[in-house]
Amino acid sequence: MKLYYVTLNTAEEAHQISQALLSQQLAVCTNWFPITCAYRWEGKIVCEPETVLLVKTQSGYREEIEQVIRQHITYTNVVAEISTESINSDFQTWLNAEVPMKSLTRAKIS
Repeated sequence: MKLYYVTLNTAEEAHQISQALLSQQLAVCTNWFPITCAYRWEGKIVCEPETVLLVKTQSGYREEIEQVIRQHITYTNVVAEISTESINSDFQTWLNAEVPMKSLTRAKIS
């Protein structure tokens, strides 16, 4: 299993990206929540609201997930892949049923 930590400007973007990922079977579940972000941009320190999207999926789908995200936003954001050491068996069963394990056949179709 992989988790993706994705920063976005709005909850609406998170909702739209989530719908696309779920409908394309690239994720089994997503969560999003508001945060406050402080960062340096063009020599200035900026503080503003942001939304974090968490994507729960199988290994091997990073390229496809980033492609979906790029279809919905045009600004610089972070897409961080987080490897999990273990998850509970009930969740793993659900994940395996909803998101196919990455294979060469699916990679060629996508």
